[in-house]
Amino acid sequence: MIEKTAAAKDAPAVPREVWVLVSAGFVIALGYGVVAPALPQFAHSFGVGVTAASAIVSVFAAMRLACAPTSGRLVTRFGERPMYVLGVFIVALSTLASAFAQTYWQLMIFRGVGGVGSVLFSLSAMGLMIRISPPEARGRISGLYSSSFVLGSISGPMLGGALIGFGLRVPFLVYAVALFGAIAVVHVQLRGTDLAELDDSPTNAMPLADALRIGGYRSAVATAAIFGWVYAMRVSIVPLYFTLVLNQPDGVAGLALATYACGDVVAMMPAGRLADRVGRRPLIVLGMTILALATLVLAFTGSVWVAFASTLVGGIGTGMVSPAQQAVLADVMYGHGRGGPVLVIFQMSRDLGTVIGPVVAGFLAQEWGFPTAFTATAALAMCAAVSWIVVRDTLHTRPAAAPAD
Repeated sequence: MIEKTAAAKDAPAVPREVWVLVSAGFVIALGYGVVAPALPQFAHSFGVGVTAASAIVSVFAAMRLACAPTSGRLVTRFGERPMYVLGVFIVALSTLASAFAQTYWQLMIFRGVGGVGSVLFSLSAMGLMIRISPPEARGRISGLYSSSFVLGSISGPMLGGALIGFGLRVPFLVYAVALFGAIAVVHVQLRGTDLAELDDSPTNAMPLADALRIGGYRSAVATAAIFGWVYAMRVSIVPLYFTLVLNQPDGVAGLALATYACGDVVAMMPAGRLADRVGRRPLIVLGMTILALATLVLAFTGSVWVAFASTLVGGIGTGMVSPAQQAVLADVMYGHGRGGPVLVIFQMSRDLGTVIGPVVAGFLAQEWGFPTAFTATAALAMCAAVSWIVVRDTLHTRPAAAPAD
């Protein structure tokens, strides 16, 4: 029987710095959602085909993946707080430049530069959250931070769709202004706080070899890749499934994405709190299993209502995994200074899954049908769940040498 930890009984208050980063995260996600509906259309307006227009979206993720190692070294060298501000500033400038792009290739370059800033502030934000979260509230704070991004992602496309009516360049201008505002808020609110002192704390990053000796970290890296695959597949392939197989209009396909996001955000906060009480492993195993079964249902149903129910349940599975997985990173890195390669490898693994997942799943759906794509994705999710059964829960990992397993 799983016992509650003593620390979880007296859960500490969430630090003010966390609320500042959560608010900034919401604005960033909101803005990303604002430009999402306009981006492919804006690229297409330069006279390119569908493939080239889609590449505008892919270049952002590709640059995140390519620049993650360098970004990790910069964060280790200069600290999370200044690199967070710099990363958001780069995204703001690239977004503003995108609004004034005159050719397809200019837009491609500006979006690529935005990917560089994105991975820089993502690594910094994750590192900050890990370092400032009280050990007994890591899951709860991870759930709070993840929820802010999901809520922003839900709200953004609705606002972006309305702004498109004023011109395809307008969403980029609005996003850029919002980012500059977020930079000002973060700079002012975090100046002179305890978070500022982190920049003077030890910079020794945890050696990757030490982290790889911990079974929970190995499973987290593998799960991150699969999680990125599943998440991106649901965003890119599931809407096509609703329109091409279930013969639903585009609006219904968009509603399916909103349903998935609702399940996600509803589960995140309770799952984060539960991860602090019963451990990280049960939440990840159960969440990935739910995600696998929900995805498998899509392979064998022709009912719109069953597909919607599966999408909602799949979102709940995602919401259970996300905060627990980030809490695992905090457990592993606790007491080892800045994230360094341990954090970078985790982020790269997830970005790799996000880049590869839609491509491979799309190929499987095109050549052998949507059921094949869904079944393969479900099998990967179950593999991730199984990988956690045989490792020790990191909730009980101590900052001194953690035992290998």
